[in-house]
Amino acid sequence: MIIMKKFFAAASAIIAMTACTHTNPFIEGWDTPYGIPPFDKIEISDYLPAIKAGIAQQEAEIEAIVNNEEEPAFDNVVAAYDRSGAILERVCNVLFNINESDYSEALNAVVEEATPLVSVHGDNIFMNAGFYAKVKAVYDAPQDGLTREQQMLLKDLYDTFVRSGVELDEEKQARLREINTELSSLSLSFANNLLSESNYFKEELGFPVSQYYDKMAAEPDRALREKYFRKYSMRAHNGNKMDNRANVLRTMELRIEKARLLGYDTPAAFILEDKMAGSPEVVDAFLQKIMDAAMRRARGEVADMQKFMDADAAAGIVPAGSRIEAWDYLYYADKVRRERYALDDAALMPYFKMENVRAGVFATASRLYGISFEPVEGVNLYNPECEAFRVSDADGSLIGVIITDYYPRDSKRGGAWMTNFINQCEGVRPVIVNVGNFNRPTADTPSLLTPDQVETMFHEFGHALHGLLSQCTYKTLSGTSVKRDFVELPSQINENWAFEPEVLATYAFHYETGELIPDELVAKMKASSTFNQGFTTGELCAASILDMKWHELGSIEGVDVDAFEASVCSEMGLIGEIIPRYRSTYFNHIFGSSGYSAGYYSYLWAEVLDKDAFELFRSKGIFDPETAASFRRNILEKGGSEEPMVLYRRFRGADPDAGALLRARGLE
Repeated sequence: MIIMKKFFAAASAIIAMTACTHTNPFIEGWDTPYGIPPFDKIEISDYLPAIKAGIAQQEAEIEAIVNNEEEPAFDNVVAAYDRSGAILERVCNVLFNINESDYSEALNAVVEEATPLVSVHGDNIFMNAGFYAKVKAVYDAPQDGLTREQQMLLKDLYDTFVRSGVELDEEKQARLREINTELSSLSLSFANNLLSESNYFKEELGFPVSQYYDKMAAEPDRALREKYFRKYSMRAHNGNKMDNRANVLRTMELRIEKARLLGYDTPAAFILEDKMAGSPEVVDAFLQKIMDAAMRRARGEVADMQKFMDADAAAGIVPAGSRIEAWDYLYYADKVRRERYALDDAALMPYFKMENVRAGVFATASRLYGISFEPVEGVNLYNPECEAFRVSDADGSLIGVIITDYYPRDSKRGGAWMTNFINQCEGVRPVIVNVGNFNRPTADTPSLLTPDQVETMFHEFGHALHGLLSQCTYKTLSGTSVKRDFVELPSQINENWAFEPEVLATYAFHYETGELIPDELVAKMKASSTFNQGFTTGELCAASILDMKWHELGSIEGVDVDAFEASVCSEMGLIGEIIPRYRSTYFNHIFGSSGYSAGYYSYLWAEVLDKDAFELFRSKGIFDPETAASFRRNILEKGGSEEPMVLYRRFRGADPDAGALLRARGLE
């Protein structure tokens, strides 16, 4: 009781500092439509006081757990922890998400100050011996009376303590704290450098990084293609203050030291121990099989493209004897595709108006899962370009809200992603956001998407479904809070519906005439669906292997970033005409955050699951109600409340067929 009084006194003092003109919504909470954060009332000055108040609140809540004289039990230890930290969760969910999608220098300054505070707070929780003793007592007691979800929550919490160093001696814990704090700062620095470099790319070349692949496929001037390629592939690698090479090496040095402190030879061994794959050896063998198949296809692709380059040489367009280089791949692949299938993106894009595609994404989910979408009017969002939609179940009950934010801007990092402003748990409905960098509308045309962008929208909405349809009791396990190599299953399976004729009929209307996409174009799309998979699969697999090889290092002594990359690419068999999808200095997935460290393979790993799962849909009918209901019930609703393979077998009735990925990509 005294502890909580101290907290409320501290929180009241923080509120009082701004109370004369403004109430801090993170500390006070909010009562808004659907729980959407009150973005119009949030000021930059609110974040740090709320972070500090949130830390104080959760510290008091955990101390109350530790000091509770009742016998340790699930509800007064594990569930109590799951309920803790409401203020900190509110502010972090907004602060770190907005910094990614609506960056400003002032906001980033807050993030730079808040990041180490949050990192230290996390260490304080999971190195708290008294709290660990309570958790261990519950963990070691019989668990027969717990639900399976409660058992999973208990196991995850116990494992987090152990993997956070709670059993280390005091000296090693102190060093681990230092490492964690520095790593959090390094990841922020990496991401900021990359954002600056990407903005410079746009200023210099006149188009954003998100349009690079389209530009490379369409640019006939070889010298310009080479310029684009070099600017793109050398981001954060130019010897200036935004160069990320030292950042990469220091990050790996610290990750290696951390793994050793915790008893592992390499970061990969540490990271993968609690994933589906289980070990680096399993991942390495998985990826190399895919790489070998992709490179067999890629060598044939290069040979096909070389014929077109030879014709250009004969016509004097390129010098005699020119060979396909990395900056030629997409351009000449497009030539091959247009001749082979009489198809290019320019013919398709008029049928892919952004608003129509989004309506198609919604309609597909409605038909599969019985849910509906309604625009939410009159709410203030974090950027005027955002739009919000209420999501309802078949009985009209509220599922949650999804916010879409689809256009590039200098304040937004590249790529596309899904995240939560509000996490689902018992009695709380989620607020989800899908972020993209799709083509902006112009003075003459609406936003028209490429096929890749259409697929990306379906992908990110698959993640959104995982967050929206979650039916977990505990927020720690809800939605996308699953093992990293399982989290891409809901997103990637959703891509499979994007270009099915039944689905195209719901959204693929010409933006000028209203004409439905012609059957002949649909047939060409289907015929070309596995085209250029040597490149597409190869660059993705190469990035996955590069990630693994960084995290399989036991030391960075003598390691040079460029030489290391070159050696890894040679050893994996990557042909010279292809580079990894992400080189190290702009590999934000693994160095800008730790989310996909030794985990970028997850996209391919989960694709085995998604292609195998979609084969079941196809055999039953892609909108078969029973199959869709099973996928919702066994995958989308379950979050991390059960082991992933158990959930998958419940849906599929069998283990996944490893050949499904290669079949789907046409590589078998």
